[in-house]
Amino acid sequence: MTRWLSKDQQKAWRSWIAASTLLPHQLGKELQAQHDLTICDYEILVHLSESPQRSMRMSELAERVLLSRSRLTHQIDRMEASGIVVRVSCLDDKRGQLATMTEAGWAKLVAAAPDHVTNVRKHMLDVLSPAEFNQLGKSLAKVAAHLKSLKSD
Repeated sequence: MTRWLSKDQQKAWRSWIAASTLLPHQLGKELQAQHDLTICDYEILVHLSESPQRSMRMSELAERVLLSRSRLTHQIDRMEASGIVVRVSCLDDKRGQLATMTEAGWAKLVAAAPDHVTNVRKHMLDVLSPAEFNQLGKSLAKVAAHLKSLKSD
């Protein structure tokens, strides 16, 4: 027997769908206009910036940014063409590859980060009270943990 959503649940679900589509689109549009970066470029640069030598195995990077390996390969190809990352063979495993942020990539991230944070605040944090934002974070962490647990099955 199907447990249909109540009217309130349906409203909340549809709000989540709208926000989860519109927010990344808006942030991506602003990153593109202000810094010629996609939201995916930005996310990859952030992860690389937090890694030793600003470098990470492609397989680990794909997992962190929630992309398939083939999708990440195409994304890194585009980023390599723009000079913000390079791909190099792993020293300890010649079959593996590393994505490494270039100095141009670092400069691009440093330039984009303040505007991106301002836009995240404008479109999300400033819209919610601190308590609402805190609760949203806790709720989404539970959903993410549940979904990540399904990946290992």
